[in-house]
Amino acid sequence: MSERKFSGPVVLTIAGFDPSGAAGIIADVRTIQSFRCLPVAAVTSVTFQNSENYLGAVHQTAGSVRAQVEAIVGEYEIAAVKIGMLPTAQIVTEVARLTSQLDLPAPVVDPVMQSTTGGELMREDAFQALVRELLPLTGLLTPNIPEAERLAGMPIVDEVTMRDAAGRIRELGVRAVLIKAGHLDEANSATRSEANDLLHDGKITMFRGSRIAGAKLRGSGCILSSAIAAGLAKGVSLENSIQAARDFVTSALAATPDLDVERAGPA
Repeated sequence: MSERKFSGPVVLTIAGFDPSGAAGIIADVRTIQSFRCLPVAAVTSVTFQNSENYLGAVHQTAGSVRAQVEAIVGEYEIAAVKIGMLPTAQIVTEVARLTSQLDLPAPVVDPVMQSTTGGELMREDAFQALVRELLPLTGLLTPNIPEAERLAGMPIVDEVTMRDAAGRIRELGVRAVLIKAGHLDEANSATRSEANDLLHDGKITMFRGSRIAGAKLRGSGCILSSAIAAGLAKGVSLENSIQAARDFVTSALAATPDLDVERAGPA
């Protein structure tokens, strides 16, 4: 490996490219830099979207993703990995192989599946490959409520069902799962003033907070997962990395309370 020109830990993001910059790799890079880590990236898909519309995408080949990652690993020692948009089964399989073959750190995986404006971000065969091949290698999975419901095969309506779903997801092989309750809070008037997430890593930890009324932030999922990966890269514990990431997202939300551009883009 060549001598690094940066003293901080290196965080690799493997994710989609959002040309608007609100989500995907651009958001990941900004977040990783905010935590004083060096971001490096491999693109899985080039999407065509803005804050209002998802217009399509051109996905990379598995070979392209491999070549990008191998070039990065050839120069840098990777301290943490964040994985986002994995649109095809071939890319999922290749990322799983790279994780094992290159002895990469167990990744933080944000299993982004679909845009709320109708864009499919992960094909069905890619979802099956994710469950079969990548989840057993995953250090932390960060699904939102719809993603967790699909992974667990059950509805989630409250904290009790969040716990049950997290247990089922851990049975798929992930070391830890953080279920983000934002979608649950939006649907449940009893918790609409709260922003509570559930971590299951063998024990249950609740991260509780207050929602910022009217605040929405597109790309919050990739920001959160990238911030967690940056914390882990610096040697911070999982729980403290999650708390710091939540605080970071909350600050971003507080800075943009009047924005109404939340949409699931590539993460």
